[in-house]
Amino acid sequence: MSKADEIYRATCLDILQNGFSDEGMQVRPHWADGTSAHTIKKFGVVNRYDLSQEFPIMTLRRTYWKSAVDELLWIWQKKSNRVADLSSHVWDEWAGPDGTIGKAYGYQLGIRHHYPEGDFDQVDRVLYDLKHNPGSRRILTSLYNFDDLHEMNLYPCAYSMTFVVTGGRLNAILNQRSQDMLTANNWNVVQYAVLTYMLAQVSGLEVGELVHVIADCHIYDRHIPAVKAMLEQPGFDAPTFSIDRSVTDFYRFTTDSFRMENYRYHPFPFEIPIAV
Repeated sequence: MSKADEIYRATCLDILQNGFSDEGMQVRPHWADGTSAHTIKKFGVVNRYDLSQEFPIMTLRRTYWKSAVDELLWIWQKKSNRVADLSSHVWDEWAGPDGTIGKAYGYQLGIRHHYPEGDFDQVDRVLYDLKHNPGSRRILTSLYNFDDLHEMNLYPCAYSMTFVVTGGRLNAILNQRSQDMLTANNWNVVQYAVLTYMLAQVSGLEVGELVHVIADCHIYDRHIPAVKAMLEQPGFDAPTFSIDRSVTDFYRFTTDSFRMENYRYHPFPFEIPIAV
């Protein structure tokens, strides 16, 4: 069983055994049939992944990591909010008539700001500081722009990254306001682990820890049977992750810049309803 499997299993068991059910409360999400989508949840979950030891992909079910990386590049490289710029269909549900998701995610990362050193967007500011001021305690990004929330088709879930360099290693904290454990947890972990690898490589650093902080960590009511079935699987060893070491420009990475060798996973014989 991979370390990611162990962490996922422990988190889900804690939610199922000790979580709070919001059944009977008014909630925003709903199922396709109009029924309220209730959850059982835990507050303030913190999971740590040592990227120097093992890549954090789970094997209890398949994580479509190539699609996850494609979405990451859409947000962090293309800084796009247009669903046509994304290879998968994960954002189709939130696309507006103009073909965008509003002023959300990649749009926010692409806004330029003025600094004493010049004008940077959020990504380029991180790249600059990692190379020129790695000891800074101010290397972070935030997608939660209150001025633009009313023009976002979905408020950002994974909304902030903080980067800290210690001993030549790049550590990162991913802050997430809300996390659907079945559909999104390992997807996000894989994405931001890959991002940490990318930023470390182009900055002449090695990877350290990824810390995932989740404010509202939940399992939807209609997902509980599938989650319980997953947790009964024994899991496999983690695969071997590699990154194209020839890439030195953050904007030159593609989905083909990464390899996952010997990735074994259990089949997932469930249709997953999506709460919106």
